[in-house]
Amino acid sequence: MSKTKSKDKAKNNAKVGGLKRYFKLLLSLCILALLLCAVGLQMSLFKDYPVLGNKQKLSINNGQTYTSFIDQLAAENKVKCPIILKLYRKLFIHDTLKAGIYEVKRGMSVRQVLDMVSNAENAQMNRILVIEGTTAKQLIAALKKDPMVSKRVTQNNYAQILKQLEIPYDHVEGLFAPDTYFFDKGASDEQILTDLYQRQMKILDTAWAKRDANLPYENKYQALIMASIIEKETSLDSEMTKVSGVFVRRLKIGMRLQTDPTVIYGMGDAYKGNITRQNLRTPTAYNTYTINGLPPTPIALPSKKAIEAAMHPDQSDALYFVATGNGGHKFSSNLPDHNRAVQDYLAVIRAKNKE
Repeated sequence: MSKTKSKDKAKNNAKVGGLKRYFKLLLSLCILALLLCAVGLQMSLFKDYPVLGNKQKLSINNGQTYTSFIDQLAAENKVKCPIILKLYRKLFIHDTLKAGIYEVKRGMSVRQVLDMVSNAENAQMNRILVIEGTTAKQLIAALKKDPMVSKRVTQNNYAQILKQLEIPYDHVEGLFAPDTYFFDKGASDEQILTDLYQRQMKILDTAWAKRDANLPYENKYQALIMASIIEKETSLDSEMTKVSGVFVRRLKIGMRLQTDPTVIYGMGDAYKGNITRQNLRTPTAYNTYTINGLPPTPIALPSKKAIEAAMHPDQSDALYFVATGNGGHKFSSNLPDHNRAVQDYLAVIRAKNKE
């Protein structure tokens, strides 16, 4: 055999050997990938969902997404390899996460839980979230859209709703207690609104019975109106009695409340996110820049803390307050100090706008 042929044969053998090694490596990598995939699936999709006891409740909030739900499970160390769960959801679950209270039984896999919460029919209870400071209109609209709430009254106008619920008031605003509630799936809007109304009246009655002396309210309904204004003016619990004190002192000396949230409420659907000077000068039943005393009804759903603040205003001499621009408000007892606080607020806003 010639040297040339020997060299060609050696080259061919080397190529074949190289291909064999390449395919062995490729096969090894594929096997490793499959093993890793199997481990990942076992640690994520097919892992038992952690349950305390034989079963437990799982709450899915309104508006919650699969991504946030999976991220939450990973943050709580309940699942591993969240990327696999998200990929599974993308490929095999073609629906959104459904709000409600679900029952997870011991032995259920994470995959089974992911599948379960995509169908509202699997929910055991319905979670109703009523945020303080929102309006009765928003509450009724939410119940009307909730597929797990049976409709009996929310299809009607507000006057008819009050009549059907046997509520002895002429306006729905402020009458329902904000909180997080759990009702049986299929509970009626009539049952839910009645329960929330009774809770609010109990809170109001209890607070009214323990109110401070010499408050400028003719009845507990006026105290509820004040509580709704307090709720809209501050989100800080520590400020509620201070805000209450300002408005109570203003009522006592005949000074107008001049509070923007009442103007906004009186504008109704005409409000688009900003109040103009013309809005402040335009009379409505709720514009406390143009009317004396309290508006005719509450302007929102006040919390228990706001109701209690309305009954127990602080004892300072403040008559004014304005936002600081950095959270909270600056309270002042005279107009010059208040005007300086307003200028400080505007300076903070201008500085932030330049950032």
